[in-house]
Amino acid sequence: MIRRAFRVTGRVQGVGFRWWARRTAIELGVGGWVRNEADGSVVVHALGETGSLSELALALQSGPLGARVDRVEPIDPAGVLAVGEFRVEG
Repeated sequence: MIRRAFRVTGRVQGVGFRWWARRTAIELGVGGWVRNEADGSVVVHALGETGSLSELALALQSGPLGARVDRVEPIDPAGVLAVGEFRVEG
């Protein structure tokens, strides 16, 4: 199990992005969390197998219908402690 974290920017708030990310992560067997940030971005912290995390990162680049993803950037994954089911925070 490895940890990864991403900041997703674009039109990613108010379009169901967090719930879509949760569903996608659960389907991939990934634990962790997702939350909206004050700057309009969404942060995803994930814990899982390398292949599943790669699939999640790829999926984040498109997001759900209604979203417009401008950028997915890796960030420091410190704080990914949850091993249980992926959850929405905030």
